Amino acid sequence: MRVLVVSAPLVGHVFPLVPLAVALRDAGHDVLVATGGGALAAAEAGLPVHDIAPGFDFGRIALRVLPRHPLIARAELAGTAGTRGAGLLFGALNDQLVDPVVALATRWRPDLVLYEPFAVAGAVAAARLDVPAVRQENALFDGRDLVGATVARLGAALRRHGLTELPAPAAALAVAPPSVATQGGWPMRYTSYVGGGELPAWLREPGERPRILVTRSTLTGPGDRGPMPAVVAAAAEVDAEIVLVRPDKRSARSVPGNVRVVGWIPLDEALPASAALVHHGGAGSAFGAFAAGRPQLATTGAGDRRHNAELVARRGAGLALRPRDITARALTQLLTDERLRTAAAQVSSEIAAMPPPTDLVGRLTALA
Repeated sequence: MRVLVVSAPLVGHVFPLVPLAVALRDAGHDVLVATGGGALAAAEAGLPVHDIAPGFDFGRIALRVLPRHPLIARAELAGTAGTRGAGLLFGALNDQLVDPVVALATRWRPDLVLYEPFAVAGAVAAARLDVPAVRQENALFDGRDLVGATVARLGAALRRHGLTELPAPAAALAVAPPSVATQGGWPMRYTSYVGGGELPAWLREPGERPRILVTRSTLTGPGDRGPMPAVVAAAAEVDAEIVLVRPDKRSARSVPGNVRVVGWIPLDEALPASAALVHHGGAGSAFGAFAAGRPQLATTGAGDRRHNAELVARRGAGLALRPRDITARALTQLLTDERLRTAAAQVSSEIAAMPPPTDLVGRLTALA
């Protein structure tokens, strides 16, 4: 069959869709990924990719949309908007994506459309062609809430294509560990393509001291420097090897002796030999630490970051802190608190028990 995979044009949205897309391709199906911007890097996984958002600039959309809703914009920057800010932003984005995705689907004639919650343009195209649509979760929110918030801003786009509402998907794929977050649908183990980059040999084995990996967001915008400056400031007082992954120039300019710097690396390969992960609160980073069974420190911030970080802390698998509250004491707790390690290991076992993407191929094929 032909499967059209539709993602918002953002790396963090498309990479979690790649493993299932590859599994479908390896099972003999024709797969085409529709996305744009930096997410076109999905082509590096050997998948055909079509650009549905030439010239995409998420910052431009935010500057156009959020000033019209100052209260929601303020809450979005604080991470307290829930799905309201996301609905505004991704509603505006999908308003631009619907026509190109419908046109692509009309030409390519898929038998099945796989889409993520912030790419409801894929579900619109499936409805237009009367083919099954499947929603694949890629975050720690409930995708039903994300889709609802986005579709609420899509009235004109729906009417353009003869729809009064978005039909329910034929199936949904839930990737969140149930003890962390609730999502509806068939369970599927979270995995993600990690992009280019090779892991240095020294990161494959534990060092003389416990290792803390520190990452930052793939997006740029207010507050996107994340935890790195605070970690660097506290590092000299922490008995650990601290590794900054793809740091900005300011964070990497002057670092203590126990801090090392690397470029883009496959995080899933580096985590097994590391003791903990510090990150900006992105869902992909949280899932990475969950899967590896490593305690994590997730910083609260804009968008979904506060939500994700608080879920981590509520499960007991890590800490949720504002970047300015990161101290040597907090980093040491991340390494020494047995309760954090136990909870992280429990979540890892929970994820390992979920079916891998390859196990879902047959069920998806049956839908078409």
